Amino acid sequence: QVDLVESGGGLVQAGGSLRLTCAASARVFATYIKGWFRQAPGKEREFVATISWNGALTTYADAVKGRFTISRDNSKNTMSLQMNSLEPEDTAVYFCAARRPVAGDDKQADEYDTWGQGTRVTVSS
Repeated sequence: QVDLVESGGGLVQAGGSLRLTCAASARVFATYIKGWFRQAPGKEREFVATISWNGALTTYADAVKGRFTISRDNSKNTMSLQMNSLEPEDTAVYFCAARRPVAGDDKQADEYDTWGQGTRVTVSS
């Protein structure tokens, strides 16, 4: 059973844009906190952005603030990450993740118990 599926990755030139989408089964979507993480070659997985269950609260990593926008549409069971002004440093595999709305640190990957398979983003200089 696949609960989260990412799409939208690809190759783009520096300065370009991509939109990632995470499709979720209803079981893990309705009231879950959702987030995007990324992992570059040879590096640890890092936090990118997170969004509350109703979309009212969003948080971003400093590296992407002002360039990326996280959003969700509960009626469609989807979450998106609009990435603008992409830089070569944004090259990574991007993962969507979900966690129950309980106390914890939304920026920590270990707090999330459901993950997608990842989608690769490559930004050329």
